[in-house]
Amino acid sequence: MSGKQQTKKKGTKKSKQRNKIILIVVELIVLAVLAVALYGISKLEKIERPDDFVKEDVEVNEDIQSETVEAMSNFKTMAVFGLDNRSNGKLASGNSDVIIIVSIDNHTKEVKMCSVYRDTYLDIGGGKFRKANSAFSSGGAQSAISMLNKNLDLNITEYVTVDFNAVVECVDELGGIELTITDEEAHLMTGYMEEINKLTGHKSEVPKKGGTYTLDGVQATAYARIRYTAGDDYKRTQRQRDVITAMANKAKKSDLATINNVIDKLFDDISTNFTNADLIALAAQVFDYEITGSVGFPFLKNTITLGSKGSVVAPCTLETNVIELHKFLYGNEDYQPSSTVRANSMKIESDTGYGPDDGF
Repeated sequence: MSGKQQTKKKGTKKSKQRNKIILIVVELIVLAVLAVALYGISKLEKIERPDDFVKEDVEVNEDIQSETVEAMSNFKTMAVFGLDNRSNGKLASGNSDVIIIVSIDNHTKEVKMCSVYRDTYLDIGGGKFRKANSAFSSGGAQSAISMLNKNLDLNITEYVTVDFNAVVECVDELGGIELTITDEEAHLMTGYMEEINKLTGHKSEVPKKGGTYTLDGVQATAYARIRYTAGDDYKRTQRQRDVITAMANKAKKSDLATINNVIDKLFDDISTNFTNADLIALAAQVFDYEITGSVGFPFLKNTITLGSKGSVVAPCTLETNVIELHKFLYGNEDYQPSSTVRANSMKIESDTGYGPDDGF
C-alpha cells in the first residue's frame, strides 16, 4: 500500500471517529432535552383538571360579527378565577371573588388584564341576572366562562383557577414582591393576615405603617384582598392586578432554580383545562410577555341595591362598556355589539334605572 493510500485511510478513520463523536454529542443533547421535557410534564401532572368541564359546551353568542371573531383570533384569551373558599385546594366551586380576563397578543406578546368587578350585574345564565361572581358558584368554571362570553361577546374556552394558597406560596418562593402601601392599607391588612396565617400555618407580621416594602406571600395576599378603602371593590381589583404584575416582573428576573421552586408549589394549587401541550407552548414564550394594560370592568358604572340580590354594580350601559372592552383587549375600533349584548344591556338598564349618563 502506498504512503498516499495509508494517509487517506487514516484520514477516513479519523473522520469516522469525529462523526461518531458528533453523533454521540447530538444524541446526548436530544436525551437531555427529552429529560427536561419529561421532568416538566411530570410537574404538569400535579395540576388539577376537572373531569366535568366540556369545552364544546361553553356558551358563545352565535350572532357575534365575523369581523369581531377575526379580531379576537389574533389573541389568546383566557379567564382567571380566584376563589374565596377559606379552604385550600377546593377549586371546583365557590364564589369567584377574582375574575380577570387576560388577552395575549400572538404577535407582540403584549398582555392585557381586565378585572370584572365581582358584583357586576350580569346574566349568569338562563336569563337570571345576579352578581357576576355567583356564576362560578352555580356551575363552576364552565358557567362562569359562559357568563363572560354571553355578556361581553367573547369566545373564551380556557381558564385557570387559583386559591389563597397559590398566591401565598408563589410570592414566598419568589422572595417577596415590592409594593408601596398606605397607612390605611397597612391597618386594614391586619384582619386579613390573621385569617390567612391561620389557614396556611404562617406567622407573617403586619406592616406597622405605610411605605415601600418587600411583602411576603401572606402580606401580598392580604393586600390584594383589602376592600374597605376609598374605591371599595374597584380599588381592590387594582391591587389584585398590581400583585399579579409584581409577581410576573419578579419571575422574569428570577433564575431557573427559583422558577422551578415556584412551579413545584404553584401547580398543586391551581385548576385548569389547558392541556400540557398548551402550557408548555405558553411557558416557552414566558420571558417575551409584557403586561401593557390593566383596567377594571365596567368602565362606566354605578351602584344600586336590588332587594335580595344585594348591592350590585350596574354597567352604564353594558353595550357601551363592551364596546370599550373590545377596544382595550383587542384594539378593535370597529366592534359592533351582538343582539344578545344589546338585549342584556336593555334589561340591566330597566332593572337598575341607570342609563348612559349615570356612570362614573
